[in-house]
Amino acid sequence: MEQDRDIADRVRQALGRRSLVLVGLMGCGKSSIGKRLAARLALPFVDADEEIERVAQKSISEIFADHGEAFFRDRESKVIARLLGNGPQVLATGGGAFITPETRAKIREAGLSIWLRAELPVLMRRVGKRDTRPLLKNSDPEQVMRNLMQARYPIYAEADITVESRDIPHDGIVAEIIAALARHPALAQPTSI
Repeated sequence: MEQDRDIADRVRQALGRRSLVLVGLMGCGKSSIGKRLAARLALPFVDADEEIERVAQKSISEIFADHGEAFFRDRESKVIARLLGNGPQVLATGGGAFITPETRAKIREAGLSIWLRAELPVLMRRVGKRDTRPLLKNSDPEQVMRNLMQARYPIYAEADITVESRDIPHDGIVAEIIAALARHPALAQPTSI
């Protein structure tokens, strides 16, 4: 346990002002795992979608319905750029955020990206628990998810670290993330970014 704490301390110090940015499809666990990761590293946790909703005073579904996806992606990009200036922190992003090249570049500049990769059955089981996913509000959500995986997984693969999100206790995933961060060359030397 003490060794785990020492590794977490080293990772937190090596981050400097950078953020840890969780990316991946809806249902991969960015928020639930992100909160636990932030607690283990003694860092603040921020959910970009919650911040977008707070600023807009509307839910993500309402923003999509009222203004469309392009408007939402523009606002999302601006909010994430602003949030990245508040590091170090653990920042959970929406499923489409990392797909935008400008957002991906900003994340590279001010953080380390962590892709929580998950298989289709895991994602479908998790997203089925809530009816708040605008992209899945159609007659075949599983096909939508397959299409999203096909389009987005090659881009998520550009993340600095990939960890498999699966049906094990979230603390196990957090331990894998911290171990991967401890080995990552970008954290070999502390930085003051």
